[in-house]
Amino acid sequence: MNEEIIISKTIEFVKETLKEAKPSHDFFHIERVYNMAVFISKNEWWDLLVVKLWALLHDIADYKYHDGDENIGPKIAGELLYSLWVDEKTIVHVQNIIKNISYSTNLWEVTFQSKELDIVKDADKLDALWAIGIARCLCFSWEKGREIYNPDIEVKLNMTKEEYKKHKSTAINHFYEKLLKLKDLIHTETGKQIAKQRHEFMEKYLEQFFQEVNF
Repeated sequence: MNEEIIISKTIEFVKETLKEAKPSHDFFHIERVYNMAVFISKNEWWDLLVVKLWALLHDIADYKYHDGDENIGPKIAGELLYSLWVDEKTIVHVQNIIKNISYSTNLWEVTFQSKELDIVKDADKLDALWAIGIARCLCFSWEKGREIYNPDIEVKLNMTKEEYKKHKSTAINHFYEKLLKLKDLIHTETGKQIAKQRHEFMEKYLEQFFQEVNF
């Protein structure tokens, strides 16, 4: 099966699978990450098929919506790709990227590395920044029943993986606990240039937010 058909059928599968997904991790998120990963790839060495497949499948079954199960996403991705006759080396590479893509995973020991992983990590992180990142943060907080802001809930920095996954935060605290850290975790030069502008935008948003809160 040629690559164009593989990508087309993968898009169809992801659209169908995520048609009822929460807004913060829906197909539009997938589409933005896909486009950003392809854009970054123009200036980097890569296996473009791996990048495209990962971008489409990285949130096919996000552990945050599956009782913390970190294996379900790679499993579903593998089953799909085997059915499309994708070679095993590519499938294993895509599965390893999915296993190692999340922010919480990188709070622990990193067991897999590749240039494609760097590219797709950057693309996913960039979608958590800027105006769309703020919208997704607020949306995810609503999905999880978190408050927008509560001065009595302290910001927790330097959490372990398990602490991060269990932590009951607020939307505004999440900026400090994760989002404002992302700029310094970008790997590619293209990603760093984009992240700098988006990071500054979020800092200005927080400045305005606290001016209004403390009015």
